[in-house]
Amino acid sequence: MAVAEFINKILRGDCLEVMKKFEKGAIDMVLTSPPYDNLRNYKGYVFPFEDIAREIYRVVKDGGVVVWVVGDATIDGSETGTSFKQALFFKEIGFKLHDTMIFKKKNPIPQIYRRRYNNEFEYMFVFSKGQVATHNPLMVDCLHAGLELNGTTYKNYSKHEQKRAKMAKPVKDQKIKGNIWEYVVGKKLEDQEAKGHPAPFPCELARDHIYSWSNKGNLILDPMCGSGTTCKVARQLDRNFIGIEISQEYCEIARKRISCLQLELPLSRTSVQ
Repeated sequence: MAVAEFINKILRGDCLEVMKKFEKGAIDMVLTSPPYDNLRNYKGYVFPFEDIAREIYRVVKDGGVVVWVVGDATIDGSETGTSFKQALFFKEIGFKLHDTMIFKKKNPIPQIYRRRYNNEFEYMFVFSKGQVATHNPLMVDCLHAGLELNGTTYKNYSKHEQKRAKMAKPVKDQKIKGNIWEYVVGKKLEDQEAKGHPAPFPCELARDHIYSWSNKGNLILDPMCGSGTTCKVARQLDRNFIGIEISQEYCEIARKRISCLQLELPLSRTSVQ
């Protein structure tokens, strides 16, 4: 069965079984946030992580990227380490760990004091199938743009002896954004559409990743699409999408969000201020 039959649809079903219907190497990019730890029992359904990871590897194109947004629960006074275990498994099956990024929440939920600091982030593991084919870097303004440097030096990250040499004279106007990305969670109007889901990530997070790792016309997959954030943003950015969700309730939320896009113009992303 050709993947073309599923393009720009929210599919209700087990993502493992649905992905088996796709051709090998049909997907340009995956962006998803899986259930984990105490959320592994999801609406009564189980989460066979290793089988899902292997199937994702099969359907992603060479050069394609998987963005895996995940965190860890704290159980009996210890973080589970599930996120790291999953990242290492992705490497075992053939993916490269292209980047370990941080999703920092500007408005984290206060937690009961447990002799530890309040958790304010999740991981965004970026895996690549071989060498990354597409990177449209987000740019930010340099703090000291135009400054003539005298003594400042930059480290040369070579494979051999690492040296420091003077560079960037004057300082450039912009630089590539760092890998810690901050977002307000659940407050923006576009995010409140997903309030029927327990853990949606911000549209802006999806927008930044989809812009970064894909091009217009590419096919974006969210195998556990929940409220449909990945799919909605993919359409806004002139990408195609496939969303898979096992919960009928969440499928309805996602489809409603997608249907509203008919009245909206595509958004573009050129830089981050």
